[in-house]
Amino acid sequence: MKRRRMEIIFLFILIAAVYVILFTEVNFDMKLFFVGLYIFVMFVTMFSLMLENRFAHETLLWMYVLLFFPVFGYLFYLFSGQLYLKGYLYQTKRKRDRAEWKGLVKQVSAPDLSFLNNHQQSFAAFAKKASETTISTSSKTEVLKNGNETFTEIIKQLKKAEKFIHIEYYIFRSDRLGTEIIDILIEKAQAGVEVLFIFDAAGSLKLSNNEIKRMKNAGIKAFPFSPLKNGFFNQKFNFRNHRKVIIIDGEIGFVGGLNVGEEYLGRNKEIGFWRDTHMVLKGEAVYMLHTVFLLDWEYVSGEDVLQERPELKSEGGKGDGAVQVVASGPDTQQGIMSDFYYALINSATESVWIASPYFVPNQAIKAAIKHAAVKGIQVRLMVPAVNDGFLTQYGSRSYFGELLQYGVEVYSYKKGFLHQKLIIVDGDIASIGTANMDMRSFHLNFEVNVFLMGSRSIGDLITHYKEDMLDSEKLDPITYNNRSMLERSKESFARLFSNVL
Repeated sequence: MKRRRMEIIFLFILIAAVYVILFTEVNFDMKLFFVGLYIFVMFVTMFSLMLENRFAHETLLWMYVLLFFPVFGYLFYLFSGQLYLKGYLYQTKRKRDRAEWKGLVKQVSAPDLSFLNNHQQSFAAFAKKASETTISTSSKTEVLKNGNETFTEIIKQLKKAEKFIHIEYYIFRSDRLGTEIIDILIEKAQAGVEVLFIFDAAGSLKLSNNEIKRMKNAGIKAFPFSPLKNGFFNQKFNFRNHRKVIIIDGEIGFVGGLNVGEEYLGRNKEIGFWRDTHMVLKGEAVYMLHTVFLLDWEYVSGEDVLQERPELKSEGGKGDGAVQVVASGPDTQQGIMSDFYYALINSATESVWIASPYFVPNQAIKAAIKHAAVKGIQVRLMVPAVNDGFLTQYGSRSYFGELLQYGVEVYSYKKGFLHQKLIIVDGDIASIGTANMDMRSFHLNFEVNVFLMGSRSIGDLITHYKEDMLDSEKLDPITYNNRSMLERSKESFARLFSNVL
């Protein structure tokens, strides 16, 4: 926090210096003093930037921004250029979470993964080392395709709740769907079921205060994650909770790409059909997913609830393949989800199928995709034909040329908006969850994914991917290379913002 205060002080010094130099008629010596002050602040900032040991081209880029855009360049640097370095904002949460995860892992005996094939075991070995969560062989999963399947199942299970409902969403709207779910939560709370509710303060701006009051009056405990009014100067407003999690009675869990709103059922005329994937968890993995929620709950509420949980009890060999729940964000190891995606792609021997609404890969992911294609591995990338933002749409398209050159198959989904976040490798390892393949998910957002190895659910994911290909257009390299200068310009401009998309 000392550093952050110094940065704000520097900002005001720069503003004052520019104002005195350009807009006042003080004597020359006073102006010279403020010129020197401005230069001093720039020197300290750039020296600090250099000590961060980023990639040389990135360091030089931000130095140019600082030098050639007085005040505005510094402001942009504060709120964009160092976002992924702001892990210190969540140091307390991170330290506490790691201690809790280590305690949890100690309860679980090392699973027998001998049933996995060689490349599955290779990825599992990485996953065990890289993450503080355990791999479960006592869990079952079910794939839910799109909003109708997902919310039908969620509503059915919510109505069955007897002990507790713990729910956490990035976007939760007060529309017809949101109100229906809130009515169920209120009914359950009034019947004595514990209901804990976390909503992201930015994503859920359209969750009305009246609905929040109605929930609280019914006995529901509801807290916003990272309130906007408390986060402007310390940049916490940039770090959003992108997780979508429901745990019911400790028996069943939901996680995936679908938020709560009418558009996720395809009822928004402007957006149209919404293609997404959610997942049901049962068994040991529910306990892992529940831990993710409870750690967030302790952070937003200040309550110490983890100590009251029952011990984890494994159900033995009743699971379907191997399942691992992995949380990522400023409260975990920096860039852990990117590392998982890289390892997943790098483990491929036959195929890599990717679906992502926001495809802005970092250098490591891009290199892994290219390397896989060069080795003769079938690499497919599916993205929406029309995105929900100019920068995300054209930023994604700016990568297509080099991927097509390496033999990657790129598919443009035409039926509606493709929002699922999916990777399938060799038809027997998969990832599904909340994390996009972009810098925001890798460095800024709180995310959670489920990694599957040897699970029957992977077969459903493959079937759905093939169905989506029928609703997609495969990009032709020649046609893409002949696109207009206007399209190229849009892509190049959007790519300038790739580090903050």
